[in-house]
Amino acid sequence: MGRTAQARRRAMMAGAAMLSAGLGGCINIAAPDEPIVIELNINIRQEVIYRLAEDAANTIEENGDIF
Repeated sequence: MGRTAQARRRAMMAGAAMLSAGLGGCINIAAPDEPIVIELNINIRQEVIYRLAEDAANTIEENGDIF
């Protein structure tokens, strides 16, 4: 590496160090005042219909003389 490249690398490292030192006090981690609410809208209709259809098929198969 040439002297120019080394000087540029040192300047970049010094700039990165100063930038990271300046940002060190800006980050705060704190628990929220209100509880976290996660709303889950889950559609289970397909599973229920599938289970009902399977149960109906089993009932028809077991009681074929009724239908």
